[in-house]
Amino acid sequence: MMKKFLLSAYALLWAVSGMAQPEGGFGGFQKKGLDLETSQVWKDVNYAGDDQAFHTCDIYLPKQKQKAYPVVIHIYGSAWFNNNGKGAADLGTIVKALLDAGFAVVCPNHRSSMDAKWPAQIHDIKAVVRFVRGEAKKYKFDKSFVATSGFSSGGHLASMAAVTSDTKEATVNTIHIDLEGSLGNYTKQSSIVQAACDWSGPIDLTAMDCGEHMTMGENSPEDVLLDSKLSREPDKYISLSANTYVDKNDPPVIIFHGEKDNVVPCCQGHKFYETLQAAGVRSEATFVPEGGHGIGMYSEENLQKMVSFLKSVRGK
Repeated sequence: MMKKFLLSAYALLWAVSGMAQPEGGFGGFQKKGLDLETSQVWKDVNYAGDDQAFHTCDIYLPKQKQKAYPVVIHIYGSAWFNNNGKGAADLGTIVKALLDAGFAVVCPNHRSSMDAKWPAQIHDIKAVVRFVRGEAKKYKFDKSFVATSGFSSGGHLASMAAVTSDTKEATVNTIHIDLEGSLGNYTKQSSIVQAACDWSGPIDLTAMDCGEHMTMGENSPEDVLLDSKLSREPDKYISLSANTYVDKNDPPVIIFHGEKDNVVPCCQGHKFYETLQAAGVRSEATFVPEGGHGIGMYSEENLQKMVSFLKSVRGK
């Protein structure tokens, strides 16, 4: 009973944090008066071929007309607790900047840690990538350029999609993990992504106390996601960490992290950047001196850095 109470209380904390934001969901203060300039929008599109709300996405096409749009899949943050956050996925900041720059944006839901345990969440995101390619003609997607982006736990999933682009399964010490899944109608499509944007994501789940951080109580979000404890099953936490899978063949990654982030410590961003650089992966990092967990992160300068990075990777 006590465990259920603590989990419910923690989930409520994150939900309240989300509702406290003016626009765009948990991820820092968003711009008021959300005004996305689009040519077409589809809501609640199921990417998995089932009837589950946690397998739906919203699709936004830019106002400017193109024959085919490069795609960014942007994933909301929720400490993996929310299975229906696509409508609050940094719409007034990250999504708006991407649309204004000519990118199509897909905002998916995914299973929460209460619905299913890891690696179900990365299976969902890989299914979204395959769906984008499988439905490219219908939605005018350029399937040669699909990137992932995300804030907080969404940044973790965006990063995982990138560093496991060429890895369908892996053995992590005592753990054998399926990193692809078989969800949806487009299992023959590629789930490789061309780039990733990590906004304040947890990367090394064995070291979430690497800097100033919140006291999580009996169960941290990663404990809930893995239904375990680091002291008991460390290999599960290593399998959840993006750093584990980095190699020289990974797509380019850009990182944004606030130095005053006390939810996901900034050292997580530093660790990721150092690992990518050591492997020879094209990567950039911006560490904002006064930035918190989303708060103070979405300056026009940072949003344009993201856009410029993606454009340079695409080469157009």
